[in-house]
Amino acid sequence: MRRFAGLVAVLSVGTLAAADWPRFRGVNGLGVADATPLPTAWSDTAGVAWKTALPGTGNSSPIVAGGKVYVQASSADASERLLICLDAKTGAIDWTAPRSGGKAHAHAKNSLASSTPAADAERVYGVFWDGREVALAAYDLAGKPLWSKTLGGYVSQHGVGMSPVAHAGKVYVNYDQDGAAEFDCFDGKTGERLWSASRKPFRACYSSALIREVGGKVEVINASSAGVTAYDPDTGNVRWNWVWKFDGMALRTVGSPVLVGDTLVAVSGDGGGSRSMVALKLGEEPTLLWEKRKETPYVPGPLVKGEHLYWVTDGGLATCAELATGRILWSERAFSKAVSASPLLAGDNVVAVAEDGKAVVFKATPKGFEKVSENTLGEAVFASPAAADGRLYLRGSRHLYALGAK
Repeated sequence: MRRFAGLVAVLSVGTLAAADWPRFRGVNGLGVADATPLPTAWSDTAGVAWKTALPGTGNSSPIVAGGKVYVQASSADASERLLICLDAKTGAIDWTAPRSGGKAHAHAKNSLASSTPAADAERVYGVFWDGREVALAAYDLAGKPLWSKTLGGYVSQHGVGMSPVAHAGKVYVNYDQDGAAEFDCFDGKTGERLWSASRKPFRACYSSALIREVGGKVEVINASSAGVTAYDPDTGNVRWNWVWKFDGMALRTVGSPVLVGDTLVAVSGDGGGSRSMVALKLGEEPTLLWEKRKETPYVPGPLVKGEHLYWVTDGGLATCAELATGRILWSERAFSKAVSASPLLAGDNVVAVAEDGKAVVFKATPKGFEKVSENTLGEAVFASPAAADGRLYLRGSRHLYALGAK
């Protein structure tokens, strides 16, 4: 394995391609692939463009930017945290940038490297937890460390799992834990903390922010147990806020929200089975369109296609509902095992993967559950899939797979 120092030629700086998947759940966190058709059938040996053994372990999802695939991991002995860069065409590891780490407690379904990196045209950003403190770090496209900022300690029975979002030269992190919560903005070039917005703390949340452009203005929207809030990207001033109200204990946001037009859908839940999915109509003041409190996802995020919403629950139910009303049109069992990965939308197909590596491709149609294919990798999958340039990328417990044409 090659380390970054002096071993890789510096890549030319350009703009990210439209087909890139530059952050958790792709462009703006929608979970939607570009128009290039993706494979619908594969196994651990068939339909595989390449398969690369990853050093160490982790649940970090892959991203794709500028012809490279980036993913994070923790070494087997937990002494290092790794940012790994692979060639998207061949699967060869171009470089590995290490950071020091240590052992720490995390939920059985979490890992010491569950954060997904983010990329822009010049840099790659990662959130790293050494077992004690959380840091946001930036690297150039050859793997050279540019800056690292310590956010502080982290308190949660589940461990760390938040992912950064890069937009217009800034990097946003939802630094939300048990007993403390803030939303932070950093300068992507220098690492300077531009602003920090305190939020009402409840329980650790892991959802990623999204960007909304309306009336010529940009706002950054973050969802957590405290609610859904829009911030001015330059100042951190609150544009609007919607308070999430719960009958009992506040629920966690693990699955990230999605935004289509002026409708935002967010999910929350906990390990005890409590759930809340809400749809908000955004305007000067957001209004609640509907809420559902059962058979909705906690960890996997939802998808939107046209006027319909699709999701897969943690227990394996695939569901289609009306976006405007929340009315369930159909709900069918897709998996007998648990699901942690968020599904992906590719054209008319939804790609969903269970924790045991079984994948189901089904049609995104309100007419009923129509299974296209059923596939397996033969290893556990907790990371969400990525897609770019006609290939589907799946991170298993031991390997990173590129599925599609060689």
